[in-house]
Parts: sequence; structure tokens; C-alpha cells
Amino acid sequence: MKTLIVEDETRVVSFLKKGLKNANYEVFVAEDADSAEKLVAENEFGFILLDWMLPGRSGLEICQSWRQQGIEVPIIVLTARDTTKDIVTALDSGADDYIVKPFSFSELLARMRALQRRFSDKSIHKELKIEDLTLNVQRREAKRGDTIIYLSTREFSLLEYLMQNTGNVISKAKISEHVWGFTFETRTNLIEVYINHLRKKLDCGSKTPLIHTIKGAGYVMKNFNL
Repeated sequence: MKTLIVEDETRVVSFLKKGLKNANYEVFVAEDADSAEKLVAENEFGFILLDWMLPGRSGLEICQSWRQQGIEVPIIVLTARDTTKDIVTALDSGADDYIVKPFSFSELLARMRALQRRFSDKSIHKELKIEDLTLNVQRREAKRGDTIIYLSTREFSLLEYLMQNTGNVISKAKISEHVWGFTFETRTNLIEVYINHLRKKLDCGSKTPLIHTIKGAGYVMKNFNL
């Protein structure tokens, strides 16, 4: 599978190239934004490993640009930043996963395999609905009544997963695995942050909350007034 490494640190590039080639990936390397964009325009990649801090434009700026162009290749951001705010920023920029340097190569491969499963198991549903909330998966459009709700890439994926499981209590571990593709870390409040963002957007102007917390168990998408 063609994999693009966008990284300007020689040692990191060498480490990634060696491991990926041993795992039978076809590897391409770009050291800056312009080189990366040229390679993406000329090739169809299965993965992009994207450093956050690059010369010139940052990795997140390139990621946002690719998503705006409709490029859906799985992207894993590589960075030394590790706060919840940093992780949210990267994921909201369109990244599919986030790994903190230094990391083990076996963990990176596991995350890549998880992303492969997620992308191969994408929902076949065209539209999901609960109460007056509709989610058009093909157009990636959410509406509450006649009001369009603007969601980030990650918020959309989270809402889609909750709506696919309407009425079922979903644990944080399951949300982490299915929406982010990695094992839930109890030391981070990442999921709570996204649930709160989603609630604010969905409940704006409506008297009917749809996402509910089940203490000690997780979250459920349900209209308790029905």
C-alpha cells in the first residue's frame, strides 16, 4: 500500500521508512507542504503520516486543505504535543488519528490497521434519523428540523456512530475504538469534550436533548420524551 511520510526530521523519516518497508508498504517522503501536495496530486495513497511542525505551512494546514478538496485518505498526525487541546485541534483539522512522539513502531502499525478496518467498514446508510435530527451520510450533512448543523469531521463521525446505535448505551471504549480507531485512555477527557461540543450544536434552539449520559456506562442517543 502506498504510504506518504510528510516529515522533515531525518532520523524520524529513516525510522519510519525502514519499518514501513519491512511491513511491505510502498513509501514516499515529502519534507514540506509543497512537496507533499505535489505527491498527493500525482498519487493515490492508502495512508499519510503527517508531522505537525513543518517548515512553512504546518501539517494541520495541509490536512485542512486536503479535506476541503475532498481527499479522504486516512491521515495520522505525528507530534510531540500531547494535551487534550492539541489532540482536539489535530482531529478537528481533519486528521483520523494522532500519535505522540516518541512512539513504538508496533503501535503505529496497530493504529494503521485499525484505520484500515474503519475505512473498509464505512456505513452504507445514506440517511439516519432520530426525532427531527437527520444525518445524510453521502452529503455529510446534519440538520435539526430545517436548520443545518455545521460539524467538524470528528463530530460528524461521532454523531454518525451514535445514530447508528440509537437506543443503545455506548461505552467510551467503544466510541474510542469506532470513531477514533484507538484504545480509550482513561487519563484524557477527549470524548467528553467532543460529546459536549456535539450537544451544544444539536440542542441549540431545541427543547429536546438527544444525547444522554448514562453514569458509569457511557452515552445513549435517544429522545426520552417519545
